[in-house]
Amino acid sequence: MTKPLNILITGSNGQLGSELRELSKSYRYNFFFTDRSELDITNYEDVRKYIEEKSINTIINCAAYTAVDKAESDAELADKINHRAVKKLAKISQERDIKLIHVSTDYVFDGRNYKPYCEEYQTNPQSVYGQTKLDGELEMIKINPKDSIIIRTSWVYSSFGNNFVKTMLRLGRDKDSLGVIFDQVGTPTYAKDLAKTILDILPKISNEKVEIYNYSNEGVLSWYDFAKEIMKMAKIECEINPIETYQYPTPAKRPHFSLLNKAKIKKDFNITIPFWKDSLDDCLRTLKVR
Repeated sequence: MTKPLNILITGSNGQLGSELRELSKSYRYNFFFTDRSELDITNYEDVRKYIEEKSINTIINCAAYTAVDKAESDAELADKINHRAVKKLAKISQERDIKLIHVSTDYVFDGRNYKPYCEEYQTNPQSVYGQTKLDGELEMIKINPKDSIIIRTSWVYSSFGNNFVKTMLRLGRDKDSLGVIFDQVGTPTYAKDLAKTILDILPKISNEKVEIYNYSNEGVLSWYDFAKEIMKMAKIECEINPIETYQYPTPAKRPHFSLLNKAKIKKDFNITIPFWKDSLDDCLRTLKVR
């Protein structure tokens, strides 16, 4: 008889964790949703004890230090959460034969490419955030818990939490015009789509070595294009003007090109990925602005 999936979700109050919670009712898995107040993933003993008590056999690690600019001056905490905590989760997973799904980022690349990034392309993070996320990946690959994967994603948004879509909706209602960067190109990821994909592929994950997969919605666009479509769909009268990255300086350097090639995850798990406009429409309907 197959063991029931007892799934620990870390970072459950974030965008992806919240979407997983919403979708959990539709899956016959046993979910244990935690945030940092309930489980400190930087504490090895706390995590080991929790996993033993709840008979956890799967971890979906959504916990991360994601304040990209703040990380530049808060490198120690970013490293503690994005790197050292992942090492602890990987070690426990390897020791106890637990399936670990770890979520990473396009920021592990330098953004100087001219074609979509495949999983095996050379990494070269340009920020503290990107470096700490890569360090976490490398620890997990080195420890190598069985049946475990890393999913790199980009430009995440949701009806939950703070993100670009909700910021544009708020600013668009308050201002007559906005300047939005047009020379950074990639694809948004609707956290609900990523959450559904993770839950759908879980039973099919079976590998001896940690595999890396890319996931974002389909399509190619800039932040400027994204903002224009948000205003159009939400019927907000706000002029969006294209600006270059240098006109909006930030502490952390962002990739100019972060398009991810998703061929591997589509082939290995036989999934289809929604087009970014369809997912944006779904999110705006959830937010009741469509």
